Amino acid sequence: MTATPAWPPESAPRLFIDQPLSEGAEVALDSAQANYLLNVMRLKAGDAVRCFDDRSGEWAAELSSAGKRDARLCMVTHLAPREPVPDLWLVAAPIKRQRIDWMAEKACELGVDRLVPVLTRRAVVDRLNLDRLRAHMIEAAEQCGRTALPALDEPAKLDKLLGNWPAGRILYFADETGGEPFRPAPGPAAILIGPEGGFDPAERAAIRALPQARGVSLGPRILRAETAALAAAAVWMSQAGDWH
Repeated sequence: MTATPAWPPESAPRLFIDQPLSEGAEVALDSAQANYLLNVMRLKAGDAVRCFDDRSGEWAAELSSAGKRDARLCMVTHLAPREPVPDLWLVAAPIKRQRIDWMAEKACELGVDRLVPVLTRRAVVDRLNLDRLRAHMIEAAEQCGRTALPALDEPAKLDKLLGNWPAGRILYFADETGGEPFRPAPGPAAILIGPEGGFDPAERAAIRALPQARGVSLGPRILRAETAALAAAAVWMSQAGDWH
């Protein structure tokens, strides 16, 4: 007796669909998604696609129509609910374009729940293309199997962010002047990474004055901002997140 192949196959492409999904729902894809499935992945009508909507979880879908420039999907089976996400924010000063794009992508892969750009005095970048950053996080979620997208906040000035900081959330900040070994505790948390030039003395004093702040060390070497952000996120996930 021939075994029935698993459906949908693990190799089926994954797409984020920015609308609520349900069994039997028909979804018209935008031109970029249609081009990806039809011309890059070479799918044909009847082929399987995995979809997630950041609301209900993951779905198995079938390519119900495939034109020259358009495609539609039909949701067939609900595969899994939206995943629970560890309550970790990454609060990072903007850095140069390719490096912050990479940071956003990898933060999504590591499981960060929210990316919060923070404006500091020594930052060399003061504007961000949030649509581009979100697109990078969507692509990362499609690749790594996430069903919950990280939230992406508007950039906020450091003093305003500290003034409105939630009472129950620990703020671990990478202190280049020295801090305690990074041993994260369970519970809501955030990691604060400064700009390439570091925090100035007044900013560091303001951070330290926050009762929820904990100055931490990320080791004996000088790390680039994006390296520090992702190293800290990985440490937190391994000790207080969903890696155990």
